[in-house]
Amino acid sequence: MLAHMTISNFAIVKSLEFELKPGMTTITGETGAGKSIAIDALGLCLGDRAEACMVRPNEDKAEISAAFSLANNQAARRWLEDNELCDGDECILRRVITKEGRSRGFINGSPVPASQQKALGQLLINIHGQHAHQQLMRADHQQQMLDQYAGHHVLMDKTRQAYQVWRQASNELKRLSQSREENEAQKQLIQYQVKELDELALGEDEYQEIEEEHKRLSNSGELAMSSQSALAILYDNDDANALQLLQMASQQVCALGELDSQLNTVPQMLEEAIIQVQEASQELRCYLDAMDMDPQRLVYLEERLAKIMSLARKHYVMPADLYQKHQELLKELDDLDCSDERLDGLADEVEVRRQQFIARAEKLSKSRQRYAKELDKKISESMHQLSMEHGIFNIDIQSDATGMLSPLGFDTITFLVSTNPGQPLQPLGKVASGGELSRISLAIQVITAQKVETPSLIFDEVDVGISGPTAAIVGKMLRTLGESTQVMCVTHLPQVAGCGHQQMFVAKTASKGQTETSMRPLKQDDRIAELARLLGGSEITERTLANAKELLIAA
Repeated sequence: MLAHMTISNFAIVKSLEFELKPGMTTITGETGAGKSIAIDALGLCLGDRAEACMVRPNEDKAEISAAFSLANNQAARRWLEDNELCDGDECILRRVITKEGRSRGFINGSPVPASQQKALGQLLINIHGQHAHQQLMRADHQQQMLDQYAGHHVLMDKTRQAYQVWRQASNELKRLSQSREENEAQKQLIQYQVKELDELALGEDEYQEIEEEHKRLSNSGELAMSSQSALAILYDNDDANALQLLQMASQQVCALGELDSQLNTVPQMLEEAIIQVQEASQELRCYLDAMDMDPQRLVYLEERLAKIMSLARKHYVMPADLYQKHQELLKELDDLDCSDERLDGLADEVEVRRQQFIARAEKLSKSRQRYAKELDKKISESMHQLSMEHGIFNIDIQSDATGMLSPLGFDTITFLVSTNPGQPLQPLGKVASGGELSRISLAIQVITAQKVETPSLIFDEVDVGISGPTAAIVGKMLRTLGESTQVMCVTHLPQVAGCGHQQMFVAKTASKGQTETSMRPLKQDDRIAELARLLGGSEITERTLANAKELLIAA
């Protein structure tokens, strides 16, 4: 529940601090005194939009702080724990607005965006404004009120998830269907390209191997002549060759080693050179023996290289990358084939997903119909209590699984009412007068508030257009609600104000060109005087004081 608020430099408030108690608290004051200003300030702590004009003139910033007790609010405590913002059994929301219009929000001292304050605020307090009856005309608000009363959070989440899965599959089917013709043309082109590359049947490293072999065959004459010349120099020349010269040098150096020990290592080096020359000669001989100078093979290689070069140019790749291009085209063709297969199976999947959504939506629809009957009875009874003895309230639910589907299901929800005997049920806004609409709206808000999980409720002048005995009944309704939930009610009606467990008075003063609003709790005598003012206006008599006492006693 809301336990404490401090407001500084907000609108016409210089400084304001007050505590709130359990039960029903009524807030009264003269017209224009700013009875709703605390609620406006609280709205900022709950994530409402901040504007520069909210800062008191000639001040740098406005600051609002609201402290909530979490003793009986497990949902808010879990939210704080999930967001690592929990700090014991109390939660403090704070908002700072500068004169430039910038704002900062805090939860338990940690800076947070306004969206987080709004998300937490929905678990802490529920505000019913004086224009709630105008919202009540909207179909989406009617559906929202029914679902809140029925506690459809889990059912709606499951329905919304099923809808999203169905729509995702449906969108994919639409996308694939739209691109099928384009894919078919692309597929034909790739099939033609793949066929050419399949006919070429180029191996992974074949281009490099062919290029190397072609280079060798096209230079085979020069290779053979140079190899034979080198072999003759090394070994085959009978007159003189490198091997003979090395052997002669080795014999001479071996003899010299006996004369000077410094030459002892040279014979070994020459022996190694002789071995190297012999091995090199053997390699050259084997190379010449194995050399294939087949001109037909050369022609074949040149033709194959020409095909490779031609297809490489066609695909805008280097010849060495043609094999990889072939693999990429094969993969792309396979993906297109899979896309066709996916398209063929996706239609069935879309229908399955749609039926899963319909099943969820049907479950939600049945639950709505059940709770709608419950609300019909309760609101009709409240209308009778609020001086509409012949009033009938009915929630009409039209379900069409073949019509417009949405994440909220397939129901069209309309609040219908009849306020006079013989009058048919018609949409709320077409039948009820302004006063009747206010009373019906209040009845709906009080009844649905009993099912709201938030432990604090604020009613901001929702009793506009109500007077006399009806006002007394409204006061009793709100007081009964206050027995189990913290209720704060801004009102101008003495019958409602007198039903509060406690009452606060808002006053506005002007001094030295400055206006300031204050709010204080009323003691018993002050409360009687304030109720008498509400009853009799500016002139308070013994009779109005007596009537005020009777109101408190009756409450």
